[in-house]
Amino acid sequence: MEFWQAIILGVVEGITEYLPVSSTGHLILTQRALGIPNDEASRAFAICIQGGAILAVLSLYAARVGQMARGVFGRDAGGLRLLALLAVAFIPSAVLGLLFEDEIDAVLFGLWPVVAAWFIGGVAILAVPRLRRGRTQGIEVEAIGFNHALAIGLFQCLALAPGTSRSLATIAGALLVGLASRAAVEFSLLLGVLTLSAATAHKALKSWQVMFEHYGAASLILGSLVSFLSAFLAVKWLVSWLNKKGLAVFGGYRIVLALVVAVCILNGILPAA
Repeated sequence: MEFWQAIILGVVEGITEYLPVSSTGHLILTQRALGIPNDEASRAFAICIQGGAILAVLSLYAARVGQMARGVFGRDAGGLRLLALLAVAFIPSAVLGLLFEDEIDAVLFGLWPVVAAWFIGGVAILAVPRLRRGRTQGIEVEAIGFNHALAIGLFQCLALAPGTSRSLATIAGALLVGLASRAAVEFSLLLGVLTLSAATAHKALKSWQVMFEHYGAASLILGSLVSFLSAFLAVKWLVSWLNKKGLAVFGGYRIVLALVVAVCILNGILPAA
């Protein structure tokens, strides 16, 4: 892999990881556009450069992370409770991901499944305000219950299909169970740190040899560093945007992107595999 390719992939990963547009889907699209094949090495690289995006959220939410760390040592009951809530939300997708990892890699990493997920997710985003009508709204992080956390965790399972977007699934799920916009984004980001850390560690342990043989350590480090910088900026923008504007723009973007990529595949501009 050329360094400029690693930089492009790092930018795409960092910008899209926490936006409700699917980082995996965008990375698959970018890899195909750059001529990078759909194989074990490329899938592992796409997941492992998430490490930079994880560090970005840890730095932006250092106070919350510190609160949970104090909770582990018995010095902050609220921090320990938040960590337990995140663990409950994490378990469903972790179990399903381990059970069906090979099937997901084999079937859902082509562009057609991603296009379908983009389109369906876009429609779902536009439907969220209507679905929220008449429901309890405004729950802050401190008032999240374990039933809320489990429901958000079940929504996160939808994101096992590339193109769906983990952020979309968890933010939309959190809004539907009654969380305030600010709390939905924060819980989604913190849950993302736990989920992405586990996925990155698992994929790195499983595929590190083939990934390093194909791409080398320098490309991985460079991609992760660029991912950190772009994710840091993207998350700050996302929090501000969602508190003021909501999700609708991402729904429209996903639908348009799905249609454009579908046309490109049908005309042979992009490979479907």
